[in-house]
Amino acid sequence: MKKSNQYNKVVYIVLALLTLTPWVTPAMSLFAGIIFALLFKIPNPTLNKNLSNKLMKWSVVFLGFGLNAVDAMKTGSEGSLITFSSIALTLTFGAYIGKKLGLDKTIYRLIASGTAICGGSAIAAMAPALKADQHQISVAMATVFILNAVALVAFPVVGEYFQLSQTQFGWWAALAIHDTSAVVGAAAKYGEEALQIATTVKLTRALWIVPISLIAAFSQKGKMSLKTMPIFILGFIVAMLINSYVPGADALAPVCKFIAHKGLSLALFTVGCTMDVSSVKHVGTRPMYQGIALWVIVSSISLFAVIHLF
Repeated sequence: MKKSNQYNKVVYIVLALLTLTPWVTPAMSLFAGIIFALLFKIPNPTLNKNLSNKLMKWSVVFLGFGLNAVDAMKTGSEGSLITFSSIALTLTFGAYIGKKLGLDKTIYRLIASGTAICGGSAIAAMAPALKADQHQISVAMATVFILNAVALVAFPVVGEYFQLSQTQFGWWAALAIHDTSAVVGAAAKYGEEALQIATTVKLTRALWIVPISLIAAFSQKGKMSLKTMPIFILGFIVAMLINSYVPGADALAPVCKFIAHKGLSLALFTVGCTMDVSSVKHVGTRPMYQGIALWVIVSSISLFAVIHLF
């Protein structure tokens, strides 16, 4: 047993180090993690989870050093109506589909919130407001996570098929992919301009966690916790402001961008490592049906919108 654990650890470390090389893309890192999960056992699941969580957040923060605040505000203001409409429609459709499938109210609200705003971060923020238990949280998280993994692979392919521009793909990814990590991963594969637009729009969208969570807490008489708020979004904004207004800071942009991309690759590897057969079975069918149906509706409407608006 010890030899087996040691072997798993060696393979895990070797693959993790390979993701930091210039030849491995974020998508390849995710696939490497999934293959590892199917063939081996994670040597330290808790460490892997912590790495995934922290690396993803810090990678997003470092991406901020590559953006200009004026351009970011322009992008956010241009799409404020689209963003609000998308969130409102997703939450409405999510509730309708969840009720039709006879799902637990808390579960379908968590899945709808994760789809509407920013995946796992939104679920984590909404959970205390809705007084969700661990089972409800894990089902919603697993549903969103599985669809995130699919999005990382499928979105760039669909984008190429419809010949979306960098701007169109950046907007589509930000509107239709659940988690910030998956948005960044898919956009990074499509192109640098798509990555910048997708990151800016997605993080602007993620700020809606605060009012949506407060509304949910008020309706449920739940409670909010600052620990569940996505503080990394503020880090991203601060990094962007430093890059835009501090003299000489833009010289560090290439280094920060490199750190962000490599951190993202390693983070996606650790995410892939949790994608085993048991996690898929744990979700069950009905929550997954809701997640898929809602995702197809949101993806289709947003794809139609970006093709005709941008």
